Amino acid sequence: MFRHGANALEFGYMTEAGMPAAEAIRSATLSAAELLGRSSDLGTLEVGKLADIVAVDGNPLQDISAMMRPRFVMKAGKTYRQE
Repeated sequence: MFRHGANALEFGYMTEAGMPAAEAIRSATLSAAELLGRSSDLGTLEVGKLADIVAVDGNPLQDISAMMRPRFVMKAGKTYRQE
């Protein structure tokens, strides 16, 4: 577990251990929502679900370190820019 803002380091550790990048990202989204019993309203981008979005600089499926380079976060419809 990492302090807020450094938790994206976990993606690198998961992929270094052999987990595919898509599965590492899924662990923080859909799998986490399922664990919380909230997959009906969280975890995937679908009409009718709550959606917080993190846009990163690069393609994390090709380079998981892109998860450490957020460009913006959208939470509850409000965009927060990374400066």
